[in-house]
Amino acid sequence: MSLKIKALTKSIWVFHMAASPCNNCDIEILDLLTPRFDIERFGIQLVGSIRHADAVLVTGSINRKVRKRLKRVLAQAAQPCFVIALGNCSCSMEMFGTSYNDNKPLDEITDVHAYIAGCPPKPEAMIQGVVALIQAQLAALKK
Repeated sequence: MSLKIKALTKSIWVFHMAASPCNNCDIEILDLLTPRFDIERFGIQLVGSIRHADAVLVTGSINRKVRKRLKRVLAQAAQPCFVIALGNCSCSMEMFGTSYNDNKPLDEITDVHAYIAGCPPKPEAMIQGVVALIQAQLAALKK
């Protein structure tokens, strides 16, 4: 496990799971791939399969239907797999917290390793959140 965490300092592969979002966060994630931000130069790469991912970026509000799928997707990930809550909906259920369809916030369903708040969060905040996650894991490894 410690070898994988050390490897994350050079390259982290992120799987994006859209859990019933409004798509504002998704548009900002696409902005990360443009030449202006170019996250791949930092070793952060979006992947299309959870089986290849080191981290899962969850956007949107976790409703009843998505909750089961989220657990199934996270069970397929190689361990350790870090969960990042992106946007106010997945961090605190701000907008849809009183909805009849919402069960629980993301951190009550699974362990969340990083929170990136905002509606939508800026690309700079997303990069900073992933870098802070890596630094926190390395600091925990050194203890």
